[in-house]
Amino acid sequence: MTISIVIADDHPLTRSGLAEWIKRNDNFALTAEVEDGATAWKVIQAERPDIALLDIQMPAETGISVAQKIKDHRLPTRTIMLTSFNAQPYVMASLRAGAMGFVLKTTAIRELEIAIRQVMGGGFYLDSRVAGILGDRAAMPESLSVREREVLLITSKGFSIKEIASRLCITERTVQAHLTSVYSKFGCRGKGEALLVALKFGIITLDELLEGTSLDEAGDQC
Repeated sequence: MTISIVIADDHPLTRSGLAEWIKRNDNFALTAEVEDGATAWKVIQAERPDIALLDIQMPAETGISVAQKIKDHRLPTRTIMLTSFNAQPYVMASLRAGAMGFVLKTTAIRELEIAIRQVMGGGFYLDSRVAGILGDRAAMPESLSVREREVLLITSKGFSIKEIASRLCITERTVQAHLTSVYSKFGCRGKGEALLVALKFGIITLDELLEGTSLDEAGDQC
């Protein structure tokens, strides 16, 4: 399967370098390379690429704004924020806008490929250097139950509530209840933020987040 990709970045060297890398990779296809958010949104609407690599700060419209539009319009394109900014507000805003990956521009190209494949598979990718800049919190959040942690980790791999419920032999309502409890304990509003909190406090490790399919590893628990 060839993964179609749009690059949106106002830095010509970054944009052209990524474009050449994509063109040389037989598993990827370059849909377009653009220099501003407004043009990126037009291309994404028209072409519906698999992946959008979005810089955060761009002319006309930010990458976060474009990611939010993709989310609001329920387009199939999955978003990875590619940026030199690693401050906590940018990370949180990106995830709230529906981004499934956050990669710094100083990341090795092989890591970007891992991120693309992880996100394309429905999972979540967070640059290891981003995990440590989530901001200070007064205290460790309320601890998760074994099942809550398990459900949060499996959800990060891109599996639906229905798939998780089937494999864990619990109802879909129970899966949703576990996630709601996690979000409440962590004081967050969604999966992305919950994973950041879990990473910051060591509740889930980065290796666990990036390793293979949890459902396969868990096996049928019925």
